[in-house]
Amino acid sequence: MQKKPVPPCNALFAGLLMMLAGAAGAEEKELIVTDRPDFVESSDVVGKGRFQAETGVAIERTRRDTRRTRAIYTPVLLRMGTGAAWELRIETDGRVVQHTDDLIQGTRTTDRGYADTSVGAKWHVMDESGTNPSVGILAHVDLDSGSAAFRGNGLRPSLRVVAEWDLPAGLSLGVMPGLTFDKDQNGERSWNGIFAAVLGKSLSEQTRVFVEIALPQIARSRHGGTVATLDVGMAYLLSPTWQIDTALYKGLNKNTADLTWTVGLSSKF
Repeated sequence: MQKKPVPPCNALFAGLLMMLAGAAGAEEKELIVTDRPDFVESSDVVGKGRFQAETGVAIERTRRDTRRTRAIYTPVLLRMGTGAAWELRIETDGRVVQHTDDLIQGTRTTDRGYADTSVGAKWHVMDESGTNPSVGILAHVDLDSGSAAFRGNGLRPSLRVVAEWDLPAGLSLGVMPGLTFDKDQNGERSWNGIFAAVLGKSLSEQTRVFVEIALPQIARSRHGGTVATLDVGMAYLLSPTWQIDTALYKGLNKNTADLTWTVGLSSKF
């Protein structure tokens, strides 16, 4: 039997359906993956020609003896894809307002300004395969570019390696060791460690929660001591390219802020 020709309108409709299906598949493939709100970075990059902005507000509270400090930060991370496995990055804690109260004297001092900026790159080394994790390497340099009250000392390079595994039951595991070459206020250089581990759980296609142990700084006391937090949080996809998130960080020692809360909005273009 000779096949009947497909009417032009039906062919056009079928073509549109194929285009929409392809676009949906591409959109799913280009799902936003952020480096916030947990401390462990993602091993993924944003993709060639793509741009991603991750922004937020963080409120930090600390009390030591008779002094209480409260600070507000506006962190920003800009990620620009330069290749299938590479991205360039600019990161800062942004505008900072810090209030310090002397509880004995009843006085308050306020510092306002901008935090230092960090520039760097991420390389997605390999995808997850079998028992091998997805791996990324990040190299950054913190610049002494902020306001006087919040400026670091000189250039401080760092290197971090991220390994991620997808586990059964919607779980995921990420670990991130690293090193930073820091400089204290006396001009003394030191190699300090970095380590964090995060356990995530997907509650749905849109919602992910996590618990994390983070040590952004592992150092001797004369170099500022070790900073350590226990973190919990969640992220929710508003769409394949928009995400909101929130997290709470609890300081685990006297070198760390007592409590930090953050909320953020990220978008991919």
